[in-house]
Amino acid sequence: MREAEVPVTFLPAGRTVYVLAGTRIIEAAAEAGIILDSPCGGEGICGKCRVKMETPAGEPTAAEEQSFSPAEIRRGFRLACQSQVRGPATVLVPDASLLTAKHQILVRTEKIASEPDEKSADRLIDFPQGDTTAEKFAVAVDVGTTTLAALLLDLSAASDRAVASRLNPQTRFGDDVLSRILFARENPQGLQILHEAIISAINEMIGELCAQAGIEREKIYVLAFSGNTAMQHLLCRVDASSLGSAPFVPASDFGLSLSAGELGLRVHPRARAYVFPIIGGFVGGDTVAGILATELTNVPGPALLVDIGTNGEIVLWARGKLTAASTAAGPAFEGARISCGMRGSSGAIEKVIVDGRLRINVIGNAAPAGLCGSGLIDVAAELLRHKVLSPQGKLLNPDQLPEGVLPDLRERIVLHGGKVAFLLVSEKESATGKALVLTQRDFRELQLATGAIRAGIGILLKCAGLKPQDLQEVFIAGGFGNFIRRSNAQRIGLLPDQIEHHRIYYRGNTSLAGARLAALSLRARRLAEDIARRTEHVDLSTDPDFQEAFAEAMIFPE
Repeated sequence: MREAEVPVTFLPAGRTVYVLAGTRIIEAAAEAGIILDSPCGGEGICGKCRVKMETPAGEPTAAEEQSFSPAEIRRGFRLACQSQVRGPATVLVPDASLLTAKHQILVRTEKIASEPDEKSADRLIDFPQGDTTAEKFAVAVDVGTTTLAALLLDLSAASDRAVASRLNPQTRFGDDVLSRILFARENPQGLQILHEAIISAINEMIGELCAQAGIEREKIYVLAFSGNTAMQHLLCRVDASSLGSAPFVPASDFGLSLSAGELGLRVHPRARAYVFPIIGGFVGGDTVAGILATELTNVPGPALLVDIGTNGEIVLWARGKLTAASTAAGPAFEGARISCGMRGSSGAIEKVIVDGRLRINVIGNAAPAGLCGSGLIDVAAELLRHKVLSPQGKLLNPDQLPEGVLPDLRERIVLHGGKVAFLLVSEKESATGKALVLTQRDFRELQLATGAIRAGIGILLKCAGLKPQDLQEVFIAGGFGNFIRRSNAQRIGLLPDQIEHHRIYYRGNTSLAGARLAALSLRARRLAEDIARRTEHVDLSTDPDFQEAFAEAMIFPE
């Protein structure tokens, strides 16, 4: 039976999530969409992820006793990376503990709703009656290949008001960008159909955001969009045919300032939409947004940004130089092409651990309906540790299992459609009434996705004459899950195991975070343009070493 989960409410956001007992506060916060500042990587050294337990707190760890005075300990102050959830809890998160706090300098000093290359920073959009100072809003959108995510922003306070996400409706024309480019090229109205599909979905999300915040659409004056190269082309109704074959040259690589009305967006009729600049090939605006949001170029030594999604982007910062590449990881991390896969929303299994038996955590305290990317990584890592899955990616049948395999895991090896599969959730426990299983094909999809990203990392490091252990910091980005267990990402080979845990940081959806900054700040847009111009694009498809590196990376580490 599914284990009961514990409610954790975060203030002042008022968000409640349900997690397994023993979950760290920082992990529960990430599930609630609250990314805490943790420059030490969760080692309890920096003391930045301070929170206050409004319900009884557990005994402090040694690291917490070093970070707080005895009086603060008695008042319930703890480090989110150290404290674990033991029962229902309410946690107060100070503004200073939020990762976004460091970006506030970007968003308060400059006027909005103008193009980044204009001589004047002012543009008259409307002349409403009365004092409407507090009635100015913006929307930031991450246009992902598989998933769309959007934020409603209060321009007066530079604060978030609402969030929404949904499946990209273009997936019905193909779950990868090349399929959609081909659809647009071979159908007379293909480009228009794809454009209308994405605009319709964004308009629906805007309506959802406005309903959450209780505002009118006409109060939205600014929008910012980031996505990969193909997604931005289709959003803007720009012919993407040149991206369908080598050398994969975008029609335009500059940031665009467009009329929201011309795009078909239902907001203020004279609102402006900013679309991020492109680095090159399939390394698009979402990568630029990620570099901007993580402040990658402020790291004093070599650093890596890995955006894990349908198109995996990798950026290396070393010796004052930015290099970036894109790999076709496929949609496995977004839940697509996986038998029981789904995006990270209510009902998704986002965490799997084996502690004598298999335990799962489900987003929203709902009956499990599927498995999202972070949960998929967990399952594979645990099955590798317990020798149920071989390094070659073969799911062993009961006769092939070594002695000592936990009875619970052994009993979960079942036949599904006449083929061996791993049972996550039985029919009785599933929200769908169908058993949730992972098949051999699912693990192959994970191998393809993992191998593509790891091979890309290896090529960029090799070109720079670096080894994984030379990296000072590694930022993991991606909106497919809420929190990636670093040890599990390394166990399946998604990240090199030579990187020390405390150097790996989870940064969530950096594409959306970068779009947020661009919606609020002209300076952020200028920084984005500079990032795009100075980043060297590495085309892995023409690299003679990539195919060999990819084949080797598909094997899970021993």
